[in-house]
Amino acid sequence: MKNANYIIRPENTGDVTGIRKLNVLAFNNGENEASLVELIRQSENFISTLSLVAVKAEGEIIGHILFSVIHLVTAQGTVPTLSLAPMAVKPNYQNSGIGSDLVNEGIKACKDLGYEHVFVLGHPNFYPRFGFSPTSQFGILPPFPVPDEVFMALELKKDSLTGLQGKIEYPPAFHAVS
Repeated sequence: MKNANYIIRPENTGDVTGIRKLNVLAFNNGENEASLVELIRQSENFISTLSLVAVKAEGEIIGHILFSVIHLVTAQGTVPTLSLAPMAVKPNYQNSGIGSDLVNEGIKACKDLGYEHVFVLGHPNFYPRFGFSPTSQFGILPPFPVPDEVFMALELKKDSLTGLQGKIEYPPAFHAVS
């Protein structure tokens, strides 16, 4: 995706340090998010085309979003799905639409790869504008106790969560940085 001030593209090996710095800057406890990205990148749950960066013309990374494989454990079996985590925008660029562009491009990339749903633990006043709604509406439990409105799902394919009641299970990378 092209914007007048930046492009959004999949990460490449030259972006790793910049992504780490961005996550450290963007979050209060940014070392956790930076470590989460690195642990996911080293796991089988990483999909390189679902780690997207917003980059200015001169190469500065101003945003990053990561979607990775997690599992929905149901009575019928385990269903692979995706987690959106983390998403970061450089502090001096926040509230300028970069995060929304990253989410929209990420959702498109997830659909292009044939994924049917995405889960996020995030701000209830941000993610619903992209179609996310509380997982409780689908009969799906979060992996740990959180307020209902912050654990959300998005069906990338209509009715893809129908009949899949269960509980989300995050891979070890998520537990290592909690």
